[in-house]
Amino acid sequence: MKRVVITGMGIYSTIGKNVEEVNNSLYNGISGIGIDPKRIEDGFRSPLTGIIERPNLKDLLPRRLRIGIPEQGEYAYVATMEALEMAQIDEDFRLKNEIGILYGNDSSAVPVINAIDIVREKKDTMLVGSGSIFQSMNSTITMNLSVILKLRGINFTISGACASSSHAIGMAMILIQQGLQDIVICGGGQEVNAESMGSFDGLSAFSMRIDEPTKASRPFDRDRDGLVPSGGGATVIVESYESAIKRGAPILAELTGYGFSSNGDHISVPNVEGPTRSLENALKYANTRPDEIDYINAHATSTPVGDLNEAQALFNVFGSRPPVNATKSMTGHEMWMGGASEIIYSILMMQNSYIAPTLNFENPDEYSAKLNLSGKRIEKKIDTFLSNSFGFGGTNSTLILKKYNKK
Repeated sequence: MKRVVITGMGIYSTIGKNVEEVNNSLYNGISGIGIDPKRIEDGFRSPLTGIIERPNLKDLLPRRLRIGIPEQGEYAYVATMEALEMAQIDEDFRLKNEIGILYGNDSSAVPVINAIDIVREKKDTMLVGSGSIFQSMNSTITMNLSVILKLRGINFTISGACASSSHAIGMAMILIQQGLQDIVICGGGQEVNAESMGSFDGLSAFSMRIDEPTKASRPFDRDRDGLVPSGGGATVIVESYESAIKRGAPILAELTGYGFSSNGDHISVPNVEGPTRSLENALKYANTRPDEIDYINAHATSTPVGDLNEAQALFNVFGSRPPVNATKSMTGHEMWMGGASEIIYSILMMQNSYIAPTLNFENPDEYSAKLNLSGKRIEKKIDTFLSNSFGFGGTNSTLILKKYNKK
């Protein structure tokens, strides 16, 4: 099968509006978590969230192209343009070549709410506006970006809860290996607003450590009490090795493994068996031994049961050897974006030979104590890493990437 590489990446995150800013935050352990006053006004149990400034696209896109883009689409657009520039893919190239897009997104709450409010108040659907439907659909990011970028390849959205964008990258890898596409724009977008998080808050899924927002996300720590919702946009350019070499494009990393599984169990409570199979399937796909993994970016959202079960799965497969960290300790849980963003975070660490700290990891529990976890930054050469993404419904995705080697 064809080799598959990453030739560009871009990100708009709570810890930085571009790759350079994000790398600085990762290296220095800077948190992007704070308090949203609107959630207090709305009666949320927890007002904690990732803090992010919405980009202004008025000078970047004409109104007719902006009208159908919701919040998460704005983040995705900025991230994608950075990734395309890094990959040396301009408009002329896009017009002359078939490029696809697979993006992870599993909600678009605000446009739906706004449309319903208008209809209920005005009793006239004509007042909803022509852009509403395109903002409201789960496929909003792929439909908008495919038009803006004039793409002519594969084009659909993957909705797999918090594994969405990881699955998007894995599916692009398969398409390219089979010779069906040469270049696919992949990523994930997540809206960061109170409206999209009310039901999660009602499930008591969020941390209540309100007095110390930057200490609220505590993956694997014994005193964790729930996740912190977050989001943004993250894009990677997934490309065949032959295409990248022919173009003279930069090669940032090579995709070697994709594992997936379904828990087939509770709709919201994860188990150990499903993640374990996802890990094992990824290793098998990559023809890689557990002892060849230099670093693991854990899913680790900071929920009591989720982190406990993932720690058991990691220990089952890898034992105590490879260093593990959880970048969600800085970013919060980026939901549908998280799989793609954590690939970017991991590539940055691989490029710069360090492992970011797992913030607030102070007291391990009985299972995380068995893992090679640290609350401090570690200087380490990374040749091969693994990244986990798990979601509601028991969907699991694991990706393995390694440093580019011409051989």
